[in-house]
Amino acid sequence: VQLQAFGGGLVQAGGSLSLSCAASGSIRSPNEMGWYRQAPGKQRELVASITRGGATVYAHSVRGRFTISRENAKNTVLLRMNNLKVEDTAVYYCAADSPGIRYWGKGTELTVSS
Repeated sequence: VQLQAFGGGLVQAGGSLSLSCAASGSIRSPNEMGWYRQAPGKQRELVASITRGGATVYAHSVRGRFTISRENAKNTVLLRMNNLKVEDTAVYYCAADSPGIRYWGKGTELTVSS
């Protein structure tokens, strides 16, 4: 199973950016897909997740600014990030859950400048 993430980069505070991730290999319609992030010196944290049925969970810090969506047929998940803040700077990781297993992507770096 491979998770390939796209997006990331450098953006100014207040700007927008999207991250996308595609799961391939021997994984069928992951029950849950999501995005996590890890800032320097901090633990990895959940940013947002979405189930196959479309139920979403957001970290309090991104609620109202980030939107997660997925396309089940393509095993892809998208994170639309608006009104980015300096504190959103982190490495973002895509994750996909199958029963008993969580798969991780390699991470893509987002830097938000002031």
